[in-house]
Amino acid sequence: MTRDLVVPAASEGDDVSPVEVRLADVTADNWRDVVALEVEPEQRHLLASNVYSLAEASFTPAARPRAIYAGPRLVGFLMYEPGDTPEERHRVSIYRFMIDRRVQGRGYGRAALLKAIDEIRAMPGITTVSICYAADNPAKVLYESLGFVPVDRDEDGDVIADRPLEGAR
Repeated sequence: MTRDLVVPAASEGDDVSPVEVRLADVTADNWRDVVALEVEPEQRHLLASNVYSLAEASFTPAARPRAIYAGPRLVGFLMYEPGDTPEERHRVSIYRFMIDRRVQGRGYGRAALLKAIDEIRAMPGITTVSICYAADNPAKVLYESLGFVPVDRDEDGDVIADRPLEGAR
């Protein structure tokens, strides 16, 4: 079955306020639309595809794939997971994050990350959010502006940046 992607090409004046951004489960009703989201060609090397991420999530019970909506419009995808070792149980890692190329630069990424941080803050025992990104990812400016501080590199050489959670439960 072929379905139209929820994200239409942007046109002048049809922006939805970042205040209206929300996170939602990826479901049988929207997974095809999530898979159809795209980044710019020069950004493709920066992250795994959404289809790969959803396949990975199906075999990783703790993974939390989230569709990003601005009003009724699907605009992006992110995925996070709590740590699974005793040393990491206080930490949640955001390891997939993308905003569709047609709506980048409108504040949806910042709003979505803030929503994700709020969602994670509500998880008992979590005191730190980490995000992992390629060193040449221009979004690092966004991450740093939200309080993420580079602390390490992973096995692939990607930057791991942490943000403490104030007011965590």
